[in-house]
Amino acid sequence: MSASRWGSPTASKRALLIHGLTMSSQSWEGIAQLLVAEGFFVVAPNLLGHGWRRCTDPHVSTLAEDLRPYFAIDMSYDIIIGHSLGGLVTLLLLPFLPKTKETTVILLDPSLERTAEQFKEDKIRFMKEIAHVRCADEHMAENPAWSRGDSMLRALGVYMCDGTVVKGIFKHSGPYSFRGLLKNIPPHVKIALLMSDSRVRCYLSFGERPC
Repeated sequence: MSASRWGSPTASKRALLIHGLTMSSQSWEGIAQLLVAEGFFVVAPNLLGHGWRRCTDPHVSTLAEDLRPYFAIDMSYDIIIGHSLGGLVTLLLLPFLPKTKETTVILLDPSLERTAEQFKEDKIRFMKEIAHVRCADEHMAENPAWSRGDSMLRALGVYMCDGTVVKGIFKHSGPYSFRGLLKNIPPHVKIALLMSDSRVRCYLSFGERPC
């Protein structure tokens, strides 16, 4: 499987991080290092169509099914974090977590609901992003709080993303509504949704944009 890993596999705690659209497993570098410092072994897979991975069926459900090996029998996690599109993938995989262990799930700006107008804007923005990949300096200029490392990883994620998958995700996701995935959270899963502060530049919905 295509993934990034941090920390020791023998650590007492495990974390799974699932990235968003046009990102990659390496996008989690900063968060992963913080978790390692807290005693976690961290795994971040690359979604299909990302991190140089090919994809012939760009549906959200297909992206989730591809990660099923990370939810094999007796495979458990103390914490799972899903960002944006990765939040939807995370929700689809919750039924495969072992019922004998409590898991904390954090969804960062999960793209659960978009109006038709917002959906169209998202599509235009992401197709433009794929067509004209920005360099690290451009990301830093637009996001002053980002480090050069963060900016380089953001640019790399877009560069390694398959544009046909981005097109496919939008083609097969309308009308866009995934709120129903929140209705059947298993009792052994403790879930938190972290949404962006509307007063700052942030990540919203599928990706980067001013709020």
